[in-house]
Amino acid sequence: MSPISPPTFMTLVAAAFAAGFVDAIAGGGGLITLPALTLAGLDPVSAIATNKLQGSFGAGSAMRTYARAGHLEWSEAWPLASLAGLGAVAGALLVSHVPLRWLAVAMPFALILIALYFGLCPKLSDVATRPRMGVKAFTLTIAPLVGFYDGVFGPGAGSFYMLGFVALLGFGIVKATAYTKVANFASNLAALATLSFTGHVYWILGFAMGAAQFFGARLGAHAAIKNGARLIRPMLVTICLLLAARLAWNQL
Repeated sequence: MSPISPPTFMTLVAAAFAAGFVDAIAGGGGLITLPALTLAGLDPVSAIATNKLQGSFGAGSAMRTYARAGHLEWSEAWPLASLAGLGAVAGALLVSHVPLRWLAVAMPFALILIALYFGLCPKLSDVATRPRMGVKAFTLTIAPLVGFYDGVFGPGAGSFYMLGFVALLGFGIVKATAYTKVANFASNLAALATLSFTGHVYWILGFAMGAAQFFGARLGAHAAIKNGARLIRPMLVTICLLLAARLAWNQL
């Protein structure tokens, strides 16, 4: 592993704080941290592995803030987190056997459709709607599938969780964001546990960025709880479109 200069180190820590704030509201913090880690000289595997470490702090901080505000039912959340984590482990173990190029090509289109849904759906608000799927069925199917995708590829996983919680379980947008952080936290930890054996994690950098993520995510979660759909909805649409543009650019 090549050394990282102090100015670059501090820049990465600052980027992690900003990513934590954004991610706690609408996901997509990796839009900031992954390119920053790559530009700092980390190889792709090390960038992904270190990003999982620091991202776990942000997701955990946001999850804690939402839980303390009463937006989580742990009897529902823990089984969902467990299945999402198992899916992420399976994805990380099978990454070399999955056609990642197909995923990379399909993801921009999927994210644009998600952005259109959240941008145009007139009923999208902080109020819960009628569910189209039971929580148990969602936990056994959608949660591990998105977790698997997060372990294999990753970008946009939070957007897929949000879509599932809102469109299938009928959650209000603040509650959906809270449950998305639970699933993200579980899949991040599971993928990190799998990748930690490869020797690609920059531990000191990851923990420093993680501390910044923790406080950034705490501020972001408080902002989301205070402002609800009027903040989360436009940020979610923006993040989906930015992520779609980035993935499309990578293909070009």
